[in-house]
Amino acid sequence: MELKEILEHHIIDHIWSWVSLGPLQLPLSKHLLMMIVAALIMLVFFPLIIRIKNSKLTALKTALEAMFLFIRDDIVIPNLGQGGIKYLSYFATLFFFILICNLLGMVPFGASATGNIAVTGAMAFTTFVFINFAGIREQGFANYIKHIVPAGVPGWLFPLLFPIEIVGLLTKSFALCVRLFANMIAGHIVILSFMGLIFMFGAINPLLGLGLTAPVSVVMILFVSLLEIFVAFLQAYIFTFLTAIFVGAAMHPH
Repeated sequence: MELKEILEHHIIDHIWSWVSLGPLQLPLSKHLLMMIVAALIMLVFFPLIIRIKNSKLTALKTALEAMFLFIRDDIVIPNLGQGGIKYLSYFATLFFFILICNLLGMVPFGASATGNIAVTGAMAFTTFVFINFAGIREQGFANYIKHIVPAGVPGWLFPLLFPIEIVGLLTKSFALCVRLFANMIAGHIVILSFMGLIFMFGAINPLLGLGLTAPVSVVMILFVSLLEIFVAFLQAYIFTFLTAIFVGAAMHPH
């Protein structure tokens, strides 16, 4: 199998079948399955972990509570103020969904749905809608439109700056989409590339491939895999944190 085929097999989404819902044809793919698994973990296992009194689950329950409090005290309140508490569930859902999707890519036979730009694009779109929804809800529609352009700008510049600011809003969400997608797919490419080196050098010289390249590649794969776990948490935090900044700016333009 060529390196290109190895990379495509692990990175590109694979559609197994199509599900018909009236006129709609929905694809059933491995990334969709991973998102369903992530959703089920949040909807089923998280409530069970929190509610069931079991000493074996204490550490996991404590970790979940610590992350939830971190999202509230270090992401939501500093950027949105106390009024942002009503949106806490959205940010917690966003963080844990991205985190679980990221970590599922480290599981054997799993895949990172966040390595699919369609998935990150959908989340970026919901963020864009949420930014405008929160801004309009907090300020009112007229004031929100008025404050899209920074205060103090001369009136004759308003028609020019307004479309530029709208493009800026779109660009912020697009940057979230590309950042998450690129970071998650890059780690898998690096790991699979190190695996491919074993076969490439093994085809040239079996002794070189198994005796020298394989140990070095295994060590590097282990290092990158540990780094991927860190990146899974980091990217979930960055996406959630930047979303909070954008929403806070929409809610409090001054």
